[in-house]
Amino acid sequence: MEDKEKKNFRPNVAAIVLSSSYPAKCEILIASRIDIKDAWQFPQGGIDAGETPKEALHRELKEEIGTNEIEIIAEYPGWVSYDFPEAVAKKMTPYDGQTQKYYLVKLKKGAKVDINTEVPEFGEFKFVERKKLNDYITFFKRTVYKKVLKYFKEEGYI
Repeated sequence: MEDKEKKNFRPNVAAIVLSSSYPAKCEILIASRIDIKDAWQFPQGGIDAGETPKEALHRELKEEIGTNEIEIIAEYPGWVSYDFPEAVAKKMTPYDGQTQKYYLVKLKKGAKVDINTEVPEFGEFKFVERKKLNDYITFFKRTVYKKVLKYFKEEGYI
């Protein structure tokens, strides 16, 4: 019997942000991190002590994409986890990875994405079709993204 080390996962929220033209057009926001080359992802961030996942969602969206003018469409029913690759884990000490609560959200009409926030995390953003996400998303998040997107698709949201 092998002894598995206990991993330390950072509690986190993530948002699959749909453009305000949803459901007529299903485009998902992705953004390129400024600290990891070619690492495109959904907006996400840690949950602070005493904060609910929904409170963290609104705070993180405002901090990362300059707006929290969203409508929550659906919530993934559980938490999903992933390990950081070694290079990322060194920056994220003491965490080995993240456990995340995912929300599917839609930008409200007139909401403007602005990644030039007080502490910018992204250098670029774009809206892409779901089937084109893997052309951009960083490798270590693809399994989690695939699982969550599959759920929202099967539920008829995307």
